[in-house]
Amino acid sequence: MSFIDKVAWIRVEDGRVLSTRSRGKDAYYLPGGKREAGESDAQTLAREVEEELTVAIVPETVAHLGTYEAQAHGHPDGVKVRMTCYTGDYLGTITPSSEIEEVVWLSYADRDRVSPVDKLIFDALRASGHLS
Repeated sequence: MSFIDKVAWIRVEDGRVLSTRSRGKDAYYLPGGKREAGESDAQTLAREVEEELTVAIVPETVAHLGTYEAQAHGHPDGVKVRMTCYTGDYLGTITPSSEIEEVVWLSYADRDRVSPVDKLIFDALRASGHLS
């Protein structure tokens, strides 16, 4: 079994979680991405969020929320994604970059529109009272 190692930013406001859809994709994904060689989780988070949404994560506000594993969306059976999730404040205005087609705020009712690992995260956010 192989794992895709990813880091995600969990930003919840008014009972909805920030999500993105890349060009040519049919599902929404939490902002974030794959670690580059030698990067810490915090460095990966800051780089990916800046690349996707053109905002800066405030390093001292970053907090681990949880780590989730599921079948990787769009990959052969047995390829899993391990998503390490962090919350954190940001500076700037959320604006989609060239690779992001759409930025949305999703509620729990939108759970069927996200990847398998994001569904687990939606369940956890709902259980903790953060997602409406």
